This record gives sequence, structure tokens and C-alpha cells, in this order.
Amino acid sequence: MSGKNSKKSVKSSKKAGTVQTGKDEKKLVPSFNSRAVKEGYQRAPHRALLYATGLTKGQIDKPFVGIASSFSDLVPGHINIRDLERWVERGVAAAGGTPFIFGLPAICDGIAMGHEGMSYSLPSRELITDSIECVARAHGLDGLILLTNCDKITPGMLMAVARLNIPSIVVTAGPMLAGFHAGKHRSLVRDTFEAVGLYSAGKMDDAALSAVEICACPGAGSCQGLYTANTMACLTEVMGMSLPGCATAPAVSAKKRRIAYDSGMRVVELIEKQTLLPKRIMTEKAFNNAIMADMALGGSTNTVLHLPAIARECGIELPLKKFDDISRTTPNIVRLEPAGDVYMEDLDRAGGISAVLSVLKSKLNTAATVSGRDITEIAASGKVLDPEIIRSLNNPFGKQGGIAILHGNLAPDGAVVKQSAVKDKMLTFTGKAKVFNSEADAMKAITDKKIDKGVVIVIRHEGPKGGPGMREMLSPTSAIVGMGLSESVALITDGRFSGGTRGPCIGHISPEAADNGPIAVVEDGDMITIDIPNRMLTVRLTDADIKIRTAKVKPLQPKVRTGYLSRYAKLVSSANTGAVLK
Repeated sequence: MSGKNSKKSVKSSKKAGTVQTGKDEKKLVPSFNSRAVKEGYQRAPHRALLYATGLTKGQIDKPFVGIASSFSDLVPGHINIRDLERWVERGVAAAGGTPFIFGLPAICDGIAMGHEGMSYSLPSRELITDSIECVARAHGLDGLILLTNCDKITPGMLMAVARLNIPSIVVTAGPMLAGFHAGKHRSLVRDTFEAVGLYSAGKMDDAALSAVEICACPGAGSCQGLYTANTMACLTEVMGMSLPGCATAPAVSAKKRRIAYDSGMRVVELIEKQTLLPKRIMTEKAFNNAIMADMALGGSTNTVLHLPAIARECGIELPLKKFDDISRTTPNIVRLEPAGDVYMEDLDRAGGISAVLSVLKSKLNTAATVSGRDITEIAASGKVLDPEIIRSLNNPFGKQGGIAILHGNLAPDGAVVKQSAVKDKMLTFTGKAKVFNSEADAMKAITDKKIDKGVVIVIRHEGPKGGPGMREMLSPTSAIVGMGLSESVALITDGRFSGGTRGPCIGHISPEAADNGPIAVVEDGDMITIDIPNRMLTVRLTDADIKIRTAKVKPLQPKVRTGYLSRYAKLVSSANTGAVLK
């Protein structure tokens, strides 16, 4: 760069918000954070590196918008994100911003399920948060579009934007359409994970198993029911961090592309105004709205981990009690798989999240959204197009919300159950404990038909610290259902469950076994009582019994002693506080 051109570049960069385009000077959106990397003569080296990427002088003068993309060929929920990147880029450029795509890791919980890979799923949430912070701060990004979809990626991104507090919009890549085989709609959980149990019980042959595994997942998108990925997409929209319609628009739809484009345009407007920052949107009222919607929808139990973790980054505390209090006063008005027989595409057809909010509008708190409209305005504009998919408050599927928080001498700090996916006859259950110190040991016993009716399976040392990583237990719970034991066997764990779990499955038991929680002292044959209506989880032992046993328990050696999981285990907090890093 010549001296003359260098002075011109410095001068143009000081003219905040303008760029020369031929004879006309076009007013641009002002840059904020990116000034630190591109303004003044001292930043000549920085501009040189930006020019090396192919940028023009005009593009450097515009606000820098990061597109945090979790595209991956490995994850079905993310294989369409490369396409959405293009539409976001178009929107950002059309509105006067300069887009930059950067990548983030994505783990498919379904593929990671049932082996050591699942130990990395929840810990990846913290990696995603830290990675976005690093990239955004290091490069002075003025705003963010977060392209996400699956279970831990969405909450990790929300945690990051709360921490950064720069203009941001989340674009979830959309749910997968239901599969179809032998005259029936099919889905991942009910038709493949539960097929493992059917096959083990001799109720399905090789040909049937092969046919269903090919047809259950027909293409791109997050798994079809109200599992964790889709639940978090819905709650992101309720919290105001996605544009209306984003959560339920199918991955393969043109509607999803339009939302991506509109989000790209809108984030540049947010950068210009600087009034709708994430912490102004994700307020305590917004989190209360999200919990209410979660209960009305019957969402995944994993939200009890993710919402407190996101709130913590906003400086807000969400105790477990709040989830239970809201659940007791919020009817369950939607029942998708696994609790029901319909899918996310049906919820979208019925009016989507705006329609759900229209039913809840009398209960909603006012709260800002990235669209510029208050959430109550969005609720007022929503319309229920199928009252059998989205029911009224006077005709709910259940009088209480989808999730219940249990306490008792087995879970002093709480435990979580998706009560909307439990049959009425199993809401209370007492059985003899059958104890396993790992998911793998329990799964082997289940598939080897060594679990009798009337048993409470106890899987411990699978919590955030003991796992480490708090593995999901979809494989054993699905096998139980597939083998026809879901109405005669219960399962409790200090690990967690997939949003696809159904039946009397109690997770997040806190304190966990690795923290000397009472679950660590349970022995085969102990009588355990699950009482969901009264929110109790107890083992028939006195406090003195538990104290004596605790003194005798020898702590297990850490399962992982090197690498990221070893560091994670030393820093992670309990499940009842969101399993965040201290």
C-alpha cells in the first residue's frame, strides 16, 4: 500500500458509517467493536490482513457480522446449514454489513449415544460458548448470527451471546420431516432406538430392522419429535432470540431460507440501533416465559440444565423450584413425540410457536424480541390452525406442565422427570433397586433379559463429574420400552435422559454419586418409591442408614484421567445448577 493510499484508507475509516461507491456516497451502518481492528494508522497491518481475505475498502468500512456456523457432514441436523449460510450472507450484505463465517463443533447425540462418545456431548456446550467468545472478541465482531440446531449447540451459542452481549440472532436449522414405512409415519426414537428392544425381545427380525433404519430419518433436520434440539429451538424463539416461525419451520423448507435471509438483514439493523442487546432480551421475564412454554409443550428434561446455564451468563438465577412452580400452574397443551404421536412438522402446520403463545397470552410476561415486537404482540398475532395439535387451556392434555422436579432422601438437591411422557399407572411406583455403576452395564443386563418386572434400575456414576459428561440414557430407556417393560420397570440415574425418553425415568439426581450423594449408597434390593404427583423420590433407608453406608463407600477412580473430560470433571458443577464450569 502506497503512502498516499494509506492516508486515504485511514481517512475513510475515520468517516464512521460512509463508503465511496462511484459518484454516490452511501450511508452505512456504524461499526462498533470492529473499529478496534480497522481504524487509524496503527491498524494498517490489521487492514492488510483483512484485504488478504479478499475484502474491498468498502467492505472493511461496514460493520463486521460473524456467522457462527455449526455446519457438519456428520450431523443430520446440520447438513443443511451450509445452504443457510448463503442466505444469511445475502441478508447481511443486503443490509449493509460484511459477513464472516467461522466454524464450530457439532455433536449428534443420536450417533454419540450408548458409547463413550456421549460423554462429550454436554461438555461440548462449554467449548462452543468459549469458542464463540474467543473468535468474536479477537476479531472485534459487531454482531452475530448463530446457525445451530442440535442439542448442546443451541444452548452453547445462547450462553456465548449472553456473555458477549453484542447484537445477535439465532437461526435454528429446522426439524427433520417424519419418515414413512409400511403405511406409517416413522421417527428416530420410536422406530429405531425402541427397535433395539423389540429386536432383543424377538419381536422384530433383521429385514424389518433394516427397513425401518433406512426410512426413519429421510433427510436433513433435527430429530422429528419434541426432543432436546427442537425444544431448545422453541424456547429460543419464546425468549425472543429468533425471528417468529424459526423454531418449527422444517429444515428442507423455503420458509427456513427466508428466515435465514431476514435474520441476516435484521442483525445489521440491531447493530445500528444498539438497543436490543441479548441481555435486554433475555431477562428474568423472558426466562419465565420460556419455562412456561416448555411446560405447555412438554419439552425435554435437558432444558432444566440449559436454561439455568444460559441465565447464569445473563446474571440471573433459575432455581429448580421455579421450574416446578411454573409446571404446577401451566397446562400441557401440546403432546408431540415421544409423549404423543405427532411431529414438529405438525406443530408448524398448526401455527407454530406463535400459536402456542396465543393460547398462553394471558400468562405471558412482556418481553422484547430480536424482531422488535414484544412477545405479547407476537402472541396476539398467533392463530391456532389445528386445535387437536395445540389445545386450549380449557382442554389440555394434562393439567400440569410436562416436567416435574422431585425431592426426597434419594435426591436432596432435586431430580427431573418428563411427567407428560409417563403413563398414569406409573406416576407412582415402588420397586426393588437393581444397581449399576455405568450405563453400559445396565444396557447389557436389559438386552440380556436380566431385568425383572417390579425393578427400579439405578444407574449411577454417570453425572456431570462422575460420567464424566452426564451421558444421556436413551439406549436403555428405549430398550425397556421396546421390550414391553415400560409399565413394570422404572429407571433412575444421576445421568440424564434424551428428550425422546418416555416412561418413569428420573434423571439429574443431585448430588450425584461422585459427590457422595445418597444414590452412591443404594444397594440391590433396597426399596425405592417414585411419587411424581407428590414430587417425591425416596429410598427406604433412615438418615442414620445413609450416613453409615456413606462412611463405608469407597470412591471410584476417575473414569477419565487425561484430556478435556479430565479437566471438565474437575471444574463442572452439579446438575441442579446447570452443570456449568466453575
